[in-house]
Amino acid sequence: MSKETFNSTRFNKSKNKPFDEVLDANLSRRNVLKGGLGISAMTAFGAFGLAGHSTAHAATASSSAPQKSTATLAFKSVKGSLTDSVVVPKGYTAQVLVPWGTPLNKQGKAWLKDGTNNAQDQANSLGMHHDGMHFFPLDGNSNDGLLVINHEYIDQKALHANGPTYDEGNRPSLDEVRKEINAHGVSVVRVKLEGNQWVMVDNDPLNRRYTGATVMDLSGPVAHSEFTKTKFSQDGSQARGTLNNCGNGYTPWGTYLTCEENWPGYFVNKGETTPAQERIGIATDKTRYGWDTLSGNKQERLDEFARFDVTPTGESAMDDYRNEAHGHGYIVEIDPYTANSRAKKRSALGCFRHEGCTFGKLTEGEPIVFYSGHDSRFEYLYKFVSEEKWDPRDADPSNRLSAGDKYMDKGTLYVAKFNDDGSGTWLPLTLSSKTTNGGKLGDAFDSQAALIINTAGAADLVGATPMDRPEWCSVDPMTGTAYLTLTNNNKRKEANSANPRVDNKFGHVIRWDEGKTAGEFDWDIFVFGSPAVEDKSINRSGLTDMNQFASPDGLAFDARGILWIQTDNGADEVTGYTNDQMLAVVPSQLTDDNGNSAVIDANNQAQLKRFFVGPNGCEVTGFTISPDYKSLFVNIQHPGNWPYSADAAEETPSGISVRPRASTVVIRREDGGEIAV
Repeated sequence: MSKETFNSTRFNKSKNKPFDEVLDANLSRRNVLKGGLGISAMTAFGAFGLAGHSTAHAATASSSAPQKSTATLAFKSVKGSLTDSVVVPKGYTAQVLVPWGTPLNKQGKAWLKDGTNNAQDQANSLGMHHDGMHFFPLDGNSNDGLLVINHEYIDQKALHANGPTYDEGNRPSLDEVRKEINAHGVSVVRVKLEGNQWVMVDNDPLNRRYTGATVMDLSGPVAHSEFTKTKFSQDGSQARGTLNNCGNGYTPWGTYLTCEENWPGYFVNKGETTPAQERIGIATDKTRYGWDTLSGNKQERLDEFARFDVTPTGESAMDDYRNEAHGHGYIVEIDPYTANSRAKKRSALGCFRHEGCTFGKLTEGEPIVFYSGHDSRFEYLYKFVSEEKWDPRDADPSNRLSAGDKYMDKGTLYVAKFNDDGSGTWLPLTLSSKTTNGGKLGDAFDSQAALIINTAGAADLVGATPMDRPEWCSVDPMTGTAYLTLTNNNKRKEANSANPRVDNKFGHVIRWDEGKTAGEFDWDIFVFGSPAVEDKSINRSGLTDMNQFASPDGLAFDARGILWIQTDNGADEVTGYTNDQMLAVVPSQLTDDNGNSAVIDANNQAQLKRFFVGPNGCEVTGFTISPDYKSLFVNIQHPGNWPYSADAAEETPSGISVRPRASTVVIRREDGGEIAV
């Protein structure tokens, strides 16, 4: 999530034990086991192996002989930067590709630097504020494929020639609002490598947009339910648009997953709110951009603006848009290879502020597991386990969305509870699940659809662990270990001898291994964010100037086992040294003296290297890499005064102002070799 759209409100009012208290108790327990040594002398969790229990347990956990990556990072960590340009290691190039406003077809005019492109242009051009993305090769070609890109939100000042127009709080311009709606969503764009430069293939039939107005199908428990029927979709089978698309994922059968994150702010209920609306944070006074204020305009089509006001006004749900927001908050599946295919919203994976969706290591004949975090303070980590068992023949299906129907519409949704001893429990969210008060979820919800609509409320009732803003998740292809960024938590105000990180504004990366059953896992902390100048009580991972970071956000493994960590930093202690960045490390190569998986500490921190720094004002987000590992794609969101040219590393000259454009940056080695190694 961009810090530009972060809502600091705590919507979780449950009394569930938060993760910071779990961590306190966990570290305190480790102190006792280590004979009372301070945590700073323990190199964080390194002495305990991955499972976070005893060394014997760790040895047992590793006896399944997970693979070890052979990748060795061969680049020199770059210094921090505070310029209007990107920074890459020596011997690398950085190219600007498909910036916001690039037309995808002949219906979109070329981007105009004065901001005067209209709504029709925007509907046929790259959206604004690039975020998560994935590269889908065509016919297995590493140099020709489809880049699918999320567009999280908009900068109204940059989007329009003179910023947005308001008249006493209302939006009078239809074209402005339609342009804003069209700047949201997802872009599918064909790109090719020509020489040593990537180019967009103009007017390719696969180039297309999914916007905040595109009709999409609902699937899973909420489809055709009483909760999704509206004046537009009388049978509850469809939703319009996808909004605030931040994190992403992809499937083993070749489809793209886009995640709807801070969507509640686009809707308003000025009447009596429902428990689900209160829990997720539907606005009660006004919407984020005021699109609803154009409701009733003579040129409005199919209630395109009225739908954002979910206040009940009719006799039934089919007379108004009280259920419109129930069509949002999902993992949305897109088939990039099929032109004009309709996207599907997979409701079985839960309705909340999704930040990423990652599948676990595949095993033939076993269910597929998907992980997703709810990105807000004191929210939860979820996993979905498919009812169907994985069949490798489905990796290349004739109908990709049908494979999604098979594996993503039926299964069990779980939420995580972290225990003090380094173990964890996956709590199922079904009507028969036990609640902390001795009842069942069926006492609070009369159907699985009702439960899904208020997923977070159901998680409250079963006793899940509130987390420090769960963001992106990724799974090590070598070991199957899952990693998750916890961006920060500056609400902790009390210190103790076990965990003196008061006001944890630097964040950390957590990881876990699944247990023998679907309800078990073991966890530890892989790396703590921190400024290099902090003492060991804060800088627990021993970071230096060459790898210090704060607020980890984007997270991705490539198939070689390299973990890429991106930041959306808001901590002054680090922003004074460097802009947002991307670091790399190979976790499976980090081991302790006993051969157990180790975390990052003062002894091995040099293995965590800064690979990339973004321009002033930006967030570094989104990651994908070509199958031959020779082209790495990363997104720059909300830059301040960039890009100046197609060379992403060219600094905008002093005194020159450009209209900022979110863009994809392609990084390649000058000698044409594999990235990072």
